Amino acid sequence: MKQAMSSTTTQTVAVIGAGVIGLSCALKLQSLLSQQDHPAVEVLLVSREWPTSIPGAPPTHTADYASMWAGAHVRPIPGTTPQLRREARWLKRTVAEFARQLEAEPWVGITRCQGVEFLDAPSPAYTRQTAASFEEESGIRGYRVLGRDEVPDGVELGFEYPSFCLNAPLYCANLLRRFLARGGRTLQRDLRSEWEVFSLRPQVKFVVNASGTGFGDTKCFPTRGQTVITNFTQATKTVTKHNRDGSFSFIIPRFFQGGTIMGGTKEPGNWRTDIVPATRQRMIRGGQSLAPYAVEEGAGSATTKAADGELQVIADVVGRRPTRDGGMRIQVEEEQLTGTDGELRTGHVLHAYGAGGRGYEISWGIAEEVAEIAASLLPSLLETRSKL
Repeated sequence: MKQAMSSTTTQTVAVIGAGVIGLSCALKLQSLLSQQDHPAVEVLLVSREWPTSIPGAPPTHTADYASMWAGAHVRPIPGTTPQLRREARWLKRTVAEFARQLEAEPWVGITRCQGVEFLDAPSPAYTRQTAASFEEESGIRGYRVLGRDEVPDGVELGFEYPSFCLNAPLYCANLLRRFLARGGRTLQRDLRSEWEVFSLRPQVKFVVNASGTGFGDTKCFPTRGQTVITNFTQATKTVTKHNRDGSFSFIIPRFFQGGTIMGGTKEPGNWRTDIVPATRQRMIRGGQSLAPYAVEEGAGSATTKAADGELQVIADVVGRRPTRDGGMRIQVEEEQLTGTDGELRTGHVLHAYGAGGRGYEISWGIAEEVAEIAASLLPSLLETRSKL
């Protein structure tokens, strides 16, 4: 039999942040520890905020808990820079994981749907895109360029592809339930530093910092997003329009009775959390113009609530996406710490933050990379105890 371990000797691997990146990393670490036969090591999830939000209900989250406010759809971006190519690799892994999760747990909060994009002034990266290159980069098969009669006036390029939409609060809540069902532990704490986690348990051996913007990283900044959640329930596709002036209009269905999102904005460095009425009206007009393209053909798009003026706003949303100059930070850092016994020890933190507005669509690719790095470190960090 195995000797029971006391709370003072239990070894802990901790994850900071209960957003989609932190939850995905926590689940991957649980699987890794099981594969490496470390059953006595607990995974501790430490966060200030947790996934419990329902659109239209009184808000319980700050604008910085971006995972609750996200549109959360898969929209591949051509890999024209090293950062975008890196993110494309993560997206490809995530798409495969979403397909697996949807097959195993249809209730998890993921829905397959068509993704439609309209570009008023497409860059060469988009005009050169083909079905083969799109599949190679994203892992998604079924890319199709739309005909002139299938796009709005003024659009130079339109295309569609199979995609996924996620009901963000429902999905994150399901990830948290899965983590708890596997024996995970949680702790609500407003941390001041990633290194503070080593003081929360006697035997914290390893920490993943999925805090969003890190702690004092000067490369991090918020990207403000404003959207509206509406009662336009006929939407079955996610539609994005790249406007000529660089702005976006989009419709993202939140299936599982989550309404439909119309938006939106991407405002780097803007800390404002109140609603801008003029932006709200612009987003509604943009969403209404896209509504006919978000429903199945023959579904009566001309008489939808969005098109005939009966649209109602369920909730106004402002979130601050945790963005980092240069993209995600995936890096191991070591620091000398003083333990509870007064002895010096080396703490190891694996940073995994700064996803900006792409957290959902690259989440599992990041989590897999975190697990790969952890797999090489944990055997030397965790103490092996003999079996009795």
